Amino acid sequence: MGLWRYILRRLGLAVVVLLIVSVATFSLAQAIPGDPLDARISERQADNPRVRAALERRWGLDEPVPVQYVVYVRNLLRGDLGESIDKSRPVADELRKFVPATVELTLFAMLFALGVGVPLGIVAAIFQNRWPDHLARFVSLIGTSVPVFWLGLLALYVFWVRLGWLPGPGRLDVGMTQPPLVTGLVSLDAILDRDGAAFRSLLRHVAMPAVVLGSFAMGIVARMLRSSLLVALSDDYVRTARAKGLVERRVVMGHALRNALIPTVTVLGLTFASLLAGAVLTETIFSWPGVGSYAVTRAVKLDYPALLGVTLFIAFAYIVFNLVVDIAYGILDPRIRIG
Repeated sequence: MGLWRYILRRLGLAVVVLLIVSVATFSLAQAIPGDPLDARISERQADNPRVRAALERRWGLDEPVPVQYVVYVRNLLRGDLGESIDKSRPVADELRKFVPATVELTLFAMLFALGVGVPLGIVAAIFQNRWPDHLARFVSLIGTSVPVFWLGLLALYVFWVRLGWLPGPGRLDVGMTQPPLVTGLVSLDAILDRDGAAFRSLLRHVAMPAVVLGSFAMGIVARMLRSSLLVALSDDYVRTARAKGLVERRVVMGHALRNALIPTVTVLGLTFASLLAGAVLTETIFSWPGVGSYAVTRAVKLDYPALLGVTLFIAFAYIVFNLVVDIAYGILDPRIRIG
């Protein structure tokens, strides 16, 4: 019963946070200077008050701000994120088109972060204060310190312009047809369609942006795992396992690592959400057709409904992953839910 009460409490807090985020984002959108209708009105009709008034009525901009917010929340409860002022299309439909690309990029970035960060953390802890530890900490420090935009431009210049090892911006090769839409993830759709050429092209195109986006998460994972593994290696049960004559590899991998992964797994959920939110620069640099590039184009047009939709999507991702992490931690450590 204690676990269910803990989960319900976290769900209630998640709803409150989402409500606060909706108020904050709506208020910020109203405070942005400029008129979003300028993108819809031609130069010939710019000074026509009747045209402007008709457009304001269509998008409800003639109502007081509190009324606009109430209507906005009421539509949200029905799953309606509004209509894009610039494209005249439902924002929800637009997001359904761009979100899979961002999720796919984030999954590959997380795969890189785990594939590199976990071995680095283990090596750093085992060889504490020796050259492998120093090298692993240096690599993780570079990953967390180098700005994404600089690393992305450098990767494009080196591996595309100078060496030609990897293709340039985009999701697939020029002229290549995307596999039939099933999940929106090109890699998975290519597997389902048995389209090896599209799958290989996607892997080559996603390599650079995934490494650039996942470099920060890689550094976080490596540093967190190193710290928690060092603590685990000094515990009594590890000394007991060594005293029993177990080989060092089994002591580390079978005993210490399992407990050291608990705080690392906790961080992974938040890291995944931060990758979703932080894909804006990466997608813009590599022309990746995801939520980040969509947000940039909508911001230039002052498309308030689209910007609110993107902000709520990112906030929802953070809330969901926070909730999953809280529940997982409550299951792994009963002291959390009891407290």
